[in-house]
This record gives sequence, structure tokens and C-alpha cells, in this order.
Amino acid sequence: MADKPKRAPGRPQRPNYQIYVIFGLLAIVLGITYFSNNNSAIEISTREFEDMMLSNDVKEVMLIKNQDLVEVTLKKEALSNSKYKLQLQDRSPFAPSDGPHYFFKVLSGEQFEKRFSEIQEKSKLPESQKIEYKVDERTDPSSMIFNWGLLFLVIFGFWFLMRRMTGQGGPGGQIFNIGKSRAALFDAENKVKITFGNVAGLDEAKEEVKEIVDFLKNPSKFTKLGGKIPKGALLVGPPGTGKTLLAKAVAGEAAVPFFTLSGSDFVEMFVGVGAARVRDLFKQAKEKAPCIVFIDEIDAIGRSRGRGQMPGSNDERENTLNSLLVEMDGFATDSGVIILAATNRPDVLDSALLRPGRFDRQISIDKPDIVGREAIFKVHLKPLKLSNDVDPKKLAAQTPGFAGAEIANVCNEAALIAARRDKKAVDMQDFQDAIDRVIGGLEKKNKIISPEEKKIVAFHEAGHAVAGWYLEHADPLVKVSIVPRGVAALGYAQYLPKEQFLYQTDQLIDEMCMALGGRAAEEIVFGKISTGALSDLERVTKMAYSIVTVYGMNNEIGNISFYDSKQSEYNFNKPYSEATAEKIDQEVKKIVQDAYDRTKDLLSNKRKELDILANELLEKEIIFQSDLEELIGKRPFERETTYQAYTNAENGSSKDDDKEDLEKIKKDVKSEVEKEDSGKQQPEEEVDQK
Repeated sequence: MADKPKRAPGRPQRPNYQIYVIFGLLAIVLGITYFSNNNSAIEISTREFEDMMLSNDVKEVMLIKNQDLVEVTLKKEALSNSKYKLQLQDRSPFAPSDGPHYFFKVLSGEQFEKRFSEIQEKSKLPESQKIEYKVDERTDPSSMIFNWGLLFLVIFGFWFLMRRMTGQGGPGGQIFNIGKSRAALFDAENKVKITFGNVAGLDEAKEEVKEIVDFLKNPSKFTKLGGKIPKGALLVGPPGTGKTLLAKAVAGEAAVPFFTLSGSDFVEMFVGVGAARVRDLFKQAKEKAPCIVFIDEIDAIGRSRGRGQMPGSNDERENTLNSLLVEMDGFATDSGVIILAATNRPDVLDSALLRPGRFDRQISIDKPDIVGREAIFKVHLKPLKLSNDVDPKKLAAQTPGFAGAEIANVCNEAALIAARRDKKAVDMQDFQDAIDRVIGGLEKKNKIISPEEKKIVAFHEAGHAVAGWYLEHADPLVKVSIVPRGVAALGYAQYLPKEQFLYQTDQLIDEMCMALGGRAAEEIVFGKISTGALSDLERVTKMAYSIVTVYGMNNEIGNISFYDSKQSEYNFNKPYSEATAEKIDQEVKKIVQDAYDRTKDLLSNKRKELDILANELLEKEIIFQSDLEELIGKRPFERETTYQAYTNAENGSSKDDDKEDLEKIKKDVKSEVEKEDSGKQQPEEEVDQK
């Protein structure tokens, strides 16, 4: 049975009584109007009234002066007359029996008085039997209800609107309450279920935030040595690496109130709202101290002041940031409130926000390494039904540069692919296809290319493979495909680059040569080049300019870097002269041309291997690194490739541990599935796109 949906934390639900009150009042007004306008009297003509008077059947005549209406009441003995009885049976059952029984309209009171006198004279009754009409002024119940009801409706509507604007009528329009904080509160009642056990691959960052949680749970452990709790911690890292997930784990583990909101929640169209919300947030936090406040995407309000601002203008974001700076470490700052924040743009944050005393710690959350990816895979493999050939270590080796979110996407895609193929368990082939789909895009089986184009793509990809195989510092291709993928990719090549932080000149040059292998192969085989090397040329050009202008690896330019990490986004001035710019262009062109000539020489010498790989691609469309060894032999270098180092290493202990972990995952999944229902089915990848 599905769980009942929980209400949003910090926002108690209130029964909406106002709508029932409005419907009740409306029903009352309609009822009174209906019963007041019922057929209590029957309309007659002046001639019929004259006949009644002459027959001496009338008991009373009432002139309603303000309505130009005359009501007629009959005598009791006249009511037994069959003529009147037949007419009066059409009256409403709610009508009074003692009258009035009839009514008719007149032009004016004077006209009726004259007509009534004429009828009296014509009746020739004695004076004792003659009746006189009475005069009255009466208010119509329906009009009275309409007038007064409209007034009460206006008053009620104004009262209801005021309640909504002050925030007491639910989450509607909180105009008067717009300066209030929108932070969601998680406490003992609304607790997050994610804990540190759900966070994998972030061991160092996890230890940092664990210390904050431990301080809140057991402050005496730290304060007895004279230490003070950090006032804030900034989680910094690329998108999808788990910053928000780590904050959720803190919320799940902490035994203190946890406020969470986004940086964009502070800013509104009204001036001063952001600063007011910051003050209200810290007011609430201080009332519940000790507590934790988490601000996601803090760069929305924490950008450097003065950047991109027009002179003399008022920047609402700067006012909000100033208020936040004062509240975090101002003159009257109280302790007990810890600030956690997350951003993937630390370079744009204001320096005052990053100083110790506000954010004492900057916790870097980078993309996970091979060990971290393996741990993340194990977490996301738990809910899947896996076959025996699934190996988290191999999956981690095939996904370098993948963040946690991308790994979760791969696991989900693999499960969907297996379900589409009507499999009972997700196998390794499904994960291979899922990785290809995430990296290169959806396979275009219906995209028909000509044999000539297919041959060009095959030799292009074979050029990359051969160049990478015979260049020592290049990363050999793990998988080469000429199946169209994505929007415009006719060929697809998967690399497994070595995870490193420092690159030498030889490594960069070899990488450029391998990237140029596709175009060089086209020129060698066909004597002409195609547009398929676009992504290769883009990558090579950026790398060459980085060698010359960023890393200072060029002899002509020297050990000079023109890269400015603090450069303003609106600064378009080059930090060098036109003569230097011309020299830079010449050196970049020379580096690329030398790499291209070197690649052409290599592929010309390995023309036989190039033809073998291209023909194999034309036949099978997909080849792997193991196929390269069988077709063109082992690499002429002692160093293992990155893929071999992680997948073919025969470390008995680690391999046994992997098998034990995988068996444990499968066992846990199997037991969970049996409990639910026994019959229920449950650095970056570099892509060569042509």
C-alpha cells in the first residue's frame, strides 16, 4: 500500500472553512429570496377588482404607495366561492391563508384613489358596509437582502483578502507577509530519511560535515579543549557531485532543527524584501538555536558586489548580500547557528562572504575517482535486480569523470533498457548500452548513411584508434563505433583517460596527435578531408592555445601565462600587445601543424593496421580494446592501459572483496523483492562526434 503523501515541512495544513461559509451564506440568500418571491398573492386586473368590490367580497384593500401596488384581501365567506377557490389553489403552500389574496398594479396613488371612489359609488352599498383602503410603504425583502447582502459580501471579501495577504489564510498571496523567510524546517517531526550511509564516494567531505554534526550532538567534546564550532561551511563542486545530497544527509543525521532554502528564495521584485527575509531567517534560527541553516545555490545572492552594476543604480541583490554578511558575522551575532551553503560557481562569490568567521571551511566536492565511483555504483545497484556478470569495478573503470548524478542516470537507464528487452535481470550489456547512451546519445538505427560516408567514418575512427595505440602517452580507445548516435554524431569513440592532475608537454602533444588521427587517416586513404573532424579540431585548438598562453610551455613566448583567474566577466582587453598576439597565433599554428605531420607519418607507417581496423569496423560496426590486441597486436609499451589496470588486475583480495560486495548487494535485493512480491519484476568522457 502506498504511503500517504506528507505535508511540506514547516507549512501546517489548515482546513479551508472560508469556502463553506461562502456557500452557506449564498444558499441562505437564495432561499430567502425564493420564499419571499413565491406566489403568495395572485395578480388580477382592475376590472376583476371592480367585480369583487361590487360583489361585496372584499375585506381589506391596501395601497403600497412606494411600489404602486394594491393588495386585496377577501372575506372568509367569499373564500368558499368555487371561483376564488379555483384561483387561490395556485398559491404557494407557504402563503398565509388570511391574505392578501390578490394584487394589481396602478399608475399612481391619486389615480387609484379616484378609481376606488367611483367603484364605491357604483356599488350602492350602505355607508356601514363600505370599506376604505389603507395606505402603506413597504420594503421588498429580496431587494433588502440584495442591498444588505452586497454590503456584507464586500465586508467579508475585504476581511478574507486581508487574511490572505497577512499569510493567515494559507499559501496564497502573502503581500503583507512578503518579508518572511521561506525556509523549510526539518526537525524531529519532519525528519529527512537520508543519512551518511546513503552518501558514497565523498569520504573526505563527509568527515568534514560529520564533525559539525558531532559538535552539535556533543559540544563538550570540543569546547573542553578551547575549540569553537565553525560558523559556516561552503560546499563547492561541479554539478551533480552530491552537494545537496550531503546537506540532506546532515539534515537526516543532525539532532537539531535544520532550515533549508535556495538562494533565489531571498530575491523578490520588491525592494528590500531580500534583506528582510535574511533577517527573518536568522531570527527564526536564533530562536531554535542550536540549529543548521542550508542555503543552496548561494551564488544567486552571493556574487561579488559591483560586478556588472550600472553606476548609481540600486542593486537589490547587493542589499541582500550585505544583510547576509552582517547576520553571519556582524556586531550583534549570536552563536549556535551554523550556515551550510552550496555552489558550483565559487569564482563569482564575494570575497567578504568567503572569509573565516563566515564560511570557516570550504569543502571541495570533486568528481569521484575510481574508488569513489565504485562505491557510488554499489549504492545505486542495490535497488536493481542484477545478473551475475555485473561488476561495479568495471563499471567504475568505464565511467571516468562521471559525477554521482550521472552514475545514478546510468543505473536507471540500464534498468530501463533491460526492461525494454524483457529481461529478468540487468546484465553488463545493458550497462554498456546505458553508458553509450549517456555519453554519445541515443543510437540512431533509422539514420541511413551512404556506403561512401560509412567508409570515411570507419577510416576516421580507425585513425584515432591506431594513433592512440602507438602513442605512448595517449589514452587508447576502449571502444570504437561507427553507429550514428545523438544529433549529428556519425562515429563514436570512448576513451578512458588516466586520472591525473598534472600533464607534461609530451602527454599534451600525444593527445593532440591522437585527436588529429581521424583527419590524417582521411587524407592518407582518400587524398581529401571531410567536415567530420570538427570536434577534434576544436579540442586541438583549445589545447594548443592553452600550451602557449596558459601553461607557458612554448619556447618563443616563454614562461608566461596570460590567464587571469580573477578577471572580470566584462573585461574584454587582452593583456598583451598585437605583436605578441600575432606570435601566439603563429606558435599555435606551428604546434598543431607539427602534431598533424607527426600523426600522418605514424599512420603512413601503420597503413596495414589502419586498413585492418577500418575493415573490421565496416564489418562489425563496434570494436573494443581487446579486439585491437587481436587485430594489430599488443601495444609496444610496457605500461598497461588505464582500462587494463582497473579491469585485468589480478589482485585476489580486492577481486574477492568486490565479489563479496556484489553478492551482498544481490542478496539484499533478492530478499527485498521476495518480501514485496515473488512474481513482481522490479576527467570527462571524451567523445569523438562526427
